[in-house]
Amino acid sequence: MAKGLGWLIDSLAHRRMQRRWGLLADGSDALDLETLRGLRGRARAVRRQLDRVIHVAEHRLALPVIGSNAIRRPMGADWLWRPEIWRGPIPVPGFASVPGKAPVADGATIFHDCRRSELTVRQIRNTREADLAPYGFRMDVFRFDGSFLSLVIDLPEDAVRGLTLRHLIRLDVIVEMEKPLEIFARLNVKHGPNVEQIVRELPLAAEEVMVEFDLAYTKMNEKRLEKIWIDLIFEGPEMNQIILRDVTFSRRPRADF
Repeated sequence: MAKGLGWLIDSLAHRRMQRRWGLLADGSDALDLETLRGLRGRARAVRRQLDRVIHVAEHRLALPVIGSNAIRRPMGADWLWRPEIWRGPIPVPGFASVPGKAPVADGATIFHDCRRSELTVRQIRNTREADLAPYGFRMDVFRFDGSFLSLVIDLPEDAVRGLTLRHLIRLDVIVEMEKPLEIFARLNVKHGPNVEQIVRELPLAAEEVMVEFDLAYTKMNEKRLEKIWIDLIFEGPEMNQIILRDVTFSRRPRADF
């Protein structure tokens, strides 16, 4: 009740203020210069506050909504997914001197073998008009004395449910880099005691790239599927900043011929 009354009072005050400034604007041509000078100062003071509200509102309303799971659906896809890092805020948004095995979010872990870590990672807010993912993931790599750097992403149980050898698993990535480097994606499918692997290099000629993994080329046992994960492997990352604006997964059955 109190909340509704407060809203009503604010609404009445707002309409009264609009009417008052409307009347002042209509009569400004007839005001003497001294009165007009004072009115201009008051109007400018009000405008500064209005501009602040408009600036913040336009910035925030232009951002992808936190928690949004809007994904471009590839034709024929029967499953879509965006990992937590790109979907919503994570408990710890950033790490410096990242250790050799560092969970950064649920189902996402950084691995490297540097003797001295000069790696910093941070979740960042996406702000571009083209972004569908609310968040991005940035890695700043300085001196790098290791042999590998990877981001491991565990796919959820839904990705395994109903999966067959007829399926193709698709990875879509939006990536920015300070300087070129090679990025490989390795699909791992655990079935019983065995793990099938397929490696693809991301074609980084454009910012938005995708690769597909054809499970027909594996010896996967459909009846013993347990887990799927992806390794994103960054070759020669030294002195580079890598931003993964979005990472999404989908799968589709291969067309019959």
